[in-house]
Amino acid sequence: MSTHTAPPPSASAPPGGAEGAAPAAHLDAPAAHLDPAGFAFARSAWLPVSPERVYDLVSEVSHIGLWSPNASRVRYDDGAGPRPGAWFGGHNRGGGREWDSRSQVLTARPGAEFAYVVGGTADGIVRWRWTMRADGPGSLVTQHWQLLRMDPVLGATRREVEALRDAMAASAETTLTALAKWLHTTPHTTSRTTTGAGTTTDGKDAADVTDVIA
Repeated sequence: MSTHTAPPPSASAPPGGAEGAAPAAHLDAPAAHLDPAGFAFARSAWLPVSPERVYDLVSEVSHIGLWSPNASRVRYDDGAGPRPGAWFGGHNRGGGREWDSRSQVLTARPGAEFAYVVGGTADGIVRWRWTMRADGPGSLVTQHWQLLRMDPVLGATRREVEALRDAMAASAETTLTALAKWLHTTPHTTSRTTTGAGTTTDGKDAADVTDVIA
């Protein structure tokens, strides 16, 4: 899971590849003329917990720093929580840069789907979705990423936008792997709970809590 759209990769970044990269002759086409619908991916993993448990973890966005290689200090605005229309912010890093971002919750269906849009649902740039469904004794969990509109922050050419997409796909894979490992190795017996402001009931920042509530 990421909370961000990365700044443009360098022009020397390699082209996409498995996610539908264009022929080399088209890689330098101006990004402004591209159809954002063509830039998307989905990554899945099986996790050894119920869909409801997965939803509780990923919808409490302050947990993201436990698993994401790019995002940290993610938290809902004061008084907000996992419900449509809620805003949250976070700090991101990638490609040797760091920046802050703002996202708005689009969908919050416990045990089924959690989705948000980077930049806000009215005119955002990227939609991230977590979907989950029961699969045997656990859950099949998928992260979906979809560009909603082209923007200079994504890159100036198709090559750069494809490189961004591939970087986000790699981030999603790392996040899912880290989450699966965390679930296998972390005790879930603490009685602490998190608040909408991203703090635990004992006053600690939820992003720093490694034994998050069961």
